[in-house]
Amino acid sequence: MSTAARRALVLAATAPVAGAMLAGPSFAADKTAAAATVGSPDAAGTLSDADRAMAAKLGERVNNPSLTNDGSSVSGVVLDSASDEVIWGHNASTALMPASNAKLATATAALDEMGPEHRFTTKVVYSNGTLTLVGGGDRTLSSDELGEMARTAVDGLKAAGVTNVKVRIDDSLFPEPTLAEGWRTDYYDDQVAPVRALSVDGKLSADTALDAGKVFATKLADRGVTVDGEVTRGTAGVGDVPVAQKVSPTVREMVRTMLKTSNNAMAETLLRMTAIEAGQPATFEGGTAAVRQVLGERYGIPLDNVVLHDGSGLSRATRIPAATIAAILDNATEPRNQYTLGPILEGLPVAGEAGSTLGPEYARFDDPNSKCAVNKVRAKTGTLTGAIALSGVTQGKDGRWKVFSFVENNSTAENSEITDAMDGLAATVNGCWA
Repeated sequence: MSTAARRALVLAATAPVAGAMLAGPSFAADKTAAAATVGSPDAAGTLSDADRAMAAKLGERVNNPSLTNDGSSVSGVVLDSASDEVIWGHNASTALMPASNAKLATATAALDEMGPEHRFTTKVVYSNGTLTLVGGGDRTLSSDELGEMARTAVDGLKAAGVTNVKVRIDDSLFPEPTLAEGWRTDYYDDQVAPVRALSVDGKLSADTALDAGKVFATKLADRGVTVDGEVTRGTAGVGDVPVAQKVSPTVREMVRTMLKTSNNAMAETLLRMTAIEAGQPATFEGGTAAVRQVLGERYGIPLDNVVLHDGSGLSRATRIPAATIAAILDNATEPRNQYTLGPILEGLPVAGEAGSTLGPEYARFDDPNSKCAVNKVRAKTGTLTGAIALSGVTQGKDGRWKVFSFVENNSTAENSEITDAMDGLAATVNGCWA
């Protein structure tokens, strides 16, 4: 089987298969037809009739007044996934605020640097009458899991005749939190929390580590151990005795969740864990340096005009052209990258998928022009004040897989009008809005 055919089947294999919402005509449509039509558009490298028609429609629709008056503040590109041929482009190399489309870069680096099956460990250690809860970068840690760790710790304490302890937290895996370049102070605690190595229940607060320590202390008390004083912050010693631990879901699962729900806190935590794995400081600067190294040096993705300041895309100083975002996605469709980067395709929200950022609760793909693309488009959203993005994959009218990226900045229209226009562009790529 040719490389192009294998790539088409990789894309087909990542299609949603479960749930009534995704039943019927699906993103994967016809695997056999997709595999049969792969290859370059033709020997001369010219576009198919379907692609020419699609490109013409995009050329008209990118000038939608809801996006911009003259199209100058939109960066867009559509690629043929099998051949990598550019089907359509509009200011494709113009660097704009990508909003949460930056999470695609973070996901690529995290998966490549740590591996899809890597897990993080939260520990409890004991020394001299003190239990220390040690953060390991797990943003999925829950109150129930802290309760299980408390139960294990209490069993050991009681066996040793210990009934009174002090509790402290150790979140020293990451340095003291700071704002990223381009972050607004009002992002706390609405969009993201100060980035710490310990948290509980995914909550956003000024001190997620202290919150986790308090929950842990309560769980200990519930099991009959007296906690002396308030929860404090400290650093576990090398000689402290391990008494309990919790292992996180895999990086694969975290990336899926992070992309599906556009979880900012998880993106920033993954950025720091990636930095540590790459031998960089666990900071915004260390993390973005690791991302650039993975994208540029390992995958050859062009980074001209790319400026990164965080892992979530909240930074208003970050700039990424649509051409680079599309290259990141196209890289994930390569058969040789399926094991490592496949979770990116799996984590992309599906048009109309409840619980994702393309779900009906966000009024996406629900207008007359784009609703035909429900279940047929898989894409990462991005939303900041003055920036809307949508980048993903879909099977075109000719049965071939397309990679697209659209980034808009500074439209004065209502967000709902902008997202409707963006969804319409994706439906145009799919071909259902002819």
